[in-house]
Amino acid sequence: MVEYNNKKSKLKYIFLLLIILGGFYIGKILFFKDKRVLGIIAGEKNIILDDNGFKNNFKTNSKTVADFLDTQKIILNEKDLIFPDKSTVIYPGSILEIQRAKKLIISVDKERKEIYGFKNTIGEIILENNLAVKEEDIVKPERKTIAYNNEEIKITRVEIKEEVVKKDIDFKTIEKEDDKLSWRTKKVEVTGEKGTKEIRYEVAYYDGKEVSRKIKETVVTKEPVDKVVTQGTYVKLGKSHTGLASWYAHTGTMAAANPWLPMGSYVKVTNKDNGKSVIVKINDRGPFGPNRIIDLDKVAFEKIASLGQGVVNVKMEEISN
Repeated sequence: MVEYNNKKSKLKYIFLLLIILGGFYIGKILFFKDKRVLGIIAGEKNIILDDNGFKNNFKTNSKTVADFLDTQKIILNEKDLIFPDKSTVIYPGSILEIQRAKKLIISVDKERKEIYGFKNTIGEIILENNLAVKEEDIVKPERKTIAYNNEEIKITRVEIKEEVVKKDIDFKTIEKEDDKLSWRTKKVEVTGEKGTKEIRYEVAYYDGKEVSRKIKETVVTKEPVDKVVTQGTYVKLGKSHTGLASWYAHTGTMAAANPWLPMGSYVKVTNKDNGKSVIVKINDRGPFGPNRIIDLDKVAFEKIASLGQGVVNVKMEEISN
C-alpha cells in the first residue's frame, strides 16, 4: 500500500513539472513572436504605392497607411479612395492603391453642377453618375474623350419631333380667247378653288430652340380646281387716222389724250414700224403739235415702242363696240 502511494506521488510531481516546463516554453514562444512582429512593423519596409495608375516604390518606417500618407505629405481629396483603409498596418511588400476622383463641371438644362467619377472617359463618368443624358444629346467634349480634373462639359439637349402642317395650294388661272365675244367681255367659266396639302416635317430642337426642319413627306389631301376665264377679242373698228404718237406721264393707265375724239371713247393704236398695237381710252386733250394725233400714257406707249423713241408713226382706229 505504501509503495502504491509513493508511485502516485511521483507521477503527480512529474505531471506538475511538465505543466511548468510547457508553460515556460509557450511563454518564450509568445515573447519572441511579439518581438518579431513588432520589429517588422516598426522597422524600415519596402512598399509599393499605386497612385491612380502611377506606381512608385517607397522605403518607409510608417506603421499604418495613415502614417505613411502623412509622412509623404500625400493629400487625399474628399472623394478619393484608398485601399486598404487608413487604419491598416503596413507590412513589407504592402501595396497601397489610391483612386483619384475626377471632378467634372457640367453645364446642362441652364444649370451648372459638379460630378465626380473614377472612370477614364467623359461618357463613362456621366454613366457612373447616372445622369439623364440621351444618346442623341450632344456632349462637348465628346463622350469618348479622356476626362481631366476640373474639366468643363457642355451638354446640349437634342429633341427630334415630327410636325404636320396644313397648307393651301393656289389654283391656276387659265385664260381663253373667244373672237365672237366683244373685246370688253370677260367671262368666268369655272370658279377656282384652292387645294390643301399636309407637309410632314422632322424638326430638330437644341435646348428647346429649333435648329433645323426637313420635309419628310408631302401629301395632297385636296386637289386645286383651276379658274377658267374667257376673254372676248372681237373689236369692231371704225374710222382710221394716221399720224404721230408721243407719250407723257399722266394717270399710269391704258389711257391717252386726243384733240377731237369724244372723252371716254376707245381707239386701237398700231405702231406702223413694228405692227404692235394697244387699245386705249381717251381721257384727256392733246397733243397739239404738227401731225400729232394722240398722246399715249407712258404705260400704253411702252406696249408698242420704247420710251427712248419719243415719237412713232401710228395708225389710230376708232372702236365702235
